[in-house]
Amino acid sequence: MPANLDLTFAALADPTRRAILARLAQGEASVTELAEPFNMSQPAISKHLKVLERAGLISRGRDAQRRPCRLEPERLREVNVWIARFEKQWEERFEALDALLDDMKKKKRTKKRKERP
Repeated sequence: MPANLDLTFAALADPTRRAILARLAQGEASVTELAEPFNMSQPAISKHLKVLERAGLISRGRDAQRRPCRLEPERLREVNVWIARFEKQWEERFEALDALLDDMKKKKRTKKRKERP
């Protein structure tokens, strides 16, 4: 797994950071706006933002006195591509299991018919 995915998964492991990303999916926001729903200080929120920024999940700009944060969806796309590989593999395994179970049911029905007088 590439190093950037390690950083991304580490950043996504925290529920506060996931909530911040969910908020930023609605549009950019300042640190103050991002801190509002949480019972924590702005410096604590800033630490979370640094982790998200280091992982490439957000970027911060400058707009006069305001430093808006915005979601950077490319990193999430990379995670999605990585996860999709496993999803395809599991779908194939479930399809094989479904086929096996269908075959077992058919054999059971055939056996019951043969046992009838």
